Amino acid sequence: MGFLEYVSELCDFESRWHSHRKLKKRKQLQTVEIKIKMDCEGCERRVKKSVEGMKGVTQVEVDPKQSKLTVIGYVDPEKVLERVRHRTGKKAEFWPYVPSDVVPRPYAPEAYDKKAPPGYVRNVLDDPVAAPLARASSFEVKYTTAFSDENPNACAVM
Repeated sequence: MGFLEYVSELCDFESRWHSHRKLKKRKQLQTVEIKIKMDCEGCERRVKKSVEGMKGVTQVEVDPKQSKLTVIGYVDPEKVLERVRHRTGKKAEFWPYVPSDVVPRPYAPEAYDKKAPPGYVRNVLDDPVAAPLARASSFEVKYTTAFSDENPNACAVM
């Protein structure tokens, strides 16, 4: 019995060692979008180079017209943002805009932004202060649907 116990302990140790190695969490593939102002090609190059060398980055796209940096890879979004800020010395923030068709009321005061690219508005649905302004209340929905073209029982004016 002594030999069998010894062998079972060895096997148990090996399985514990392998399971410990497998417990490391792998980062998931993420797309990080960052708003950062780029005036010239030099700024564009500096922003791109600031994240190209990061571990886990697979693709970097720079769109100077929209002032947008897109990083795809197995990275932590906070670390990418911090690295861009540190390496470029520019003010950077996560991309605050969403397509205007996603927000129910895109021209609400908090959602509409003159600096937003065409077809985009601020993402106010995540903001607890501005979210009620961007969403229609049940009172408003009731009256707007009563007079909509999709409602066959709506009042018809002749």
